Amino acid sequence: MSGHSKWSTIKRKKAAVDAKRGKIFTKIIRELTVCARNGGSDLDSNAPLRTIVDKAKAANMPQANIERAIQKGAGELEGANYEEITYEGYGPGGVALLIEVLTDNRNRTVGEIRYLLGKHGGNLGETGSVAWKFEARGLIQVNKGELALDDVIMMVVDAGAEDVQEEEDLYAIYTAVNDLGNVRQVCLDNDLEVTTYELTRVPKMELKIEGGTVGRVARLLDLLDDLDDVQNIYTDADFDEAELDG
Repeated sequence: MSGHSKWSTIKRKKAAVDAKRGKIFTKIIRELTVCARNGGSDLDSNAPLRTIVDKAKAANMPQANIERAIQKGAGELEGANYEEITYEGYGPGGVALLIEVLTDNRNRTVGEIRYLLGKHGGNLGETGSVAWKFEARGLIQVNKGELALDDVIMMVVDAGAEDVQEEEDLYAIYTAVNDLGNVRQVCLDNDLEVTTYELTRVPKMELKIEGGTVGRVARLLDLLDDLDDVQNIYTDADFDEAELDG
């Protein structure tokens, strides 16, 4: 299957740096709040919330912060009312962008996104203009350790894994949405160290970009990701990461 955009690798490295600075806390707190609002505060009955709690703990977020965010979402404490919105647009070279946000001020958020897109060679699109280019998938990332790619494939294929891709220090396992939980359990049963467990979107086809467009796209993605309201960015951009250093 398609969908292994270099942005996913860059974002993972960036997230590790953001976690050290505590910057990632703002985004996770919003996720916790909205997930608790939508499904309640009980981790046993709200599996998505349990996943985000695991993500928060992996980022070393204090337990008190986690609990407070969940309580705000469940209505037990007063807090901001975040709205979930997905913006669609284009970046340099015509690359497609899906930008998922959680915001308490729609006008502020769309203004910030429109400004960055316009300044860096992109533009906002109409609803549905690029969403059709992407498919919903489950994503599990496990630390590579001493495991061979073929061994991981043998472990997860019968549980519903559709593709396993090798990155620098981990394996990315893609599944159908409904098979995400089953594949994760197989990983845990085989003592694989799961570092990511989430729903994502992957492009049906990737758009190859080269030369100066690579740096322009990467810069735009980085700036968008730095906005507090932006939770996830998906793109069909395909490029050689080495060109960023060129």
